[in-house]
Amino acid sequence: MTKILYSIIAIFSFQIVFGQDSLVKIDMLDSNWIIPENAIFENFDNKKTLLLKGKRATVRNLQFTNGTIEVDIYANFARSFAGITFRKQNDDMEEVYMRMHKSAQVDAIQYTPIFNNESNWQLYREYQAQVTFKNKGWNTLRIEVNNKSVEVFVNNQKTMTIDNLRTGHHTGEIGLFALFSNRFSNFRVTPKDVVDKTGSDPDTLSDPSIIKKWEITKANPYKAEELDFEKFSNEKFMTVETEISGLLPISKYVKKTSSGNFEQNTDDFIVASTTIHTNEEETKLFSFDYSDKIIVYLNGKIYFEGNNSFRAKGMQYTGHMGINTNKLYLPLKKGINRIHCVVIDKANGWGLMAKLESYVLQR
Repeated sequence: MTKILYSIIAIFSFQIVFGQDSLVKIDMLDSNWIIPENAIFENFDNKKTLLLKGKRATVRNLQFTNGTIEVDIYANFARSFAGITFRKQNDDMEEVYMRMHKSAQVDAIQYTPIFNNESNWQLYREYQAQVTFKNKGWNTLRIEVNNKSVEVFVNNQKTMTIDNLRTGHHTGEIGLFALFSNRFSNFRVTPKDVVDKTGSDPDTLSDPSIIKKWEITKANPYKAEELDFEKFSNEKFMTVETEISGLLPISKYVKKTSSGNFEQNTDDFIVASTTIHTNEEETKLFSFDYSDKIIVYLNGKIYFEGNNSFRAKGMQYTGHMGINTNKLYLPLKKGINRIHCVVIDKANGWGLMAKLESYVLQR
């Protein structure tokens, strides 16, 4: 009965005070938050705090569209991640987080969309920045959300601009994220009306050689010894579109059989296919990249196998992607040709990007 009463009070409070351009502080109290079992509310450093040990916490009964979200995060140089989630709808959301153990490094702060409960930071290398954090006391993370764009501040210093939020959500829940253990306090929100920004539409800028549509299968557990071309090539395929860069964020369209546990996930795979029609025998240049692993087939024959996983080539290897990283010269037969890409992933971003260009052999 007490919990129900707290919830009613919380809802009523937000309805009364949560107006445009009005700052609302959301205290670290059980009545205001939905938290995982191992999280703890406690007084620390003369503040009401939430100690979040992995997973996410969500503000109760609150939808957020545009405005400012701020939180104080206690200095912590053990390996950990601490940040803000927003526009959350089910298992999709936007996420900005600090990596205080990476202070002063180029990837100290990152943005990722979460699709089907999976992080995708490997796919968006452009959305990370160098930040030097305080090594004692509290660091303040602030995000200013304006329609599709976000400006990110740490201790009142602007660190990064996100110019194209990826989930496509216009509104949703807000909350906090921690991987391993971090302490939060002084969470506040200021809703604002959107301010239109002028500028070029990125959707009008495109390389015509980029493959913009793929046929993909559902996710299946990956076992190398059980992979069978005849079997997977006859699966049901659905048509999906890439981002303007050619990036296909696979988790946006496909739910993994093992998800949400980072490197504790098991490997899953999908098959992405495209068809090429030619009037004569010719060679095409296939440029591509992927995450985490790939097997490329042309007309049923394997032409490439690779591993681009996080840390696959050393402890500092990130596995970021670039469309010109890998190149194959594909001998096409007259008529219909099929490329099948088996894309295998465990965690951190499941992606594929490719382009196909004419190639003239120089003699």
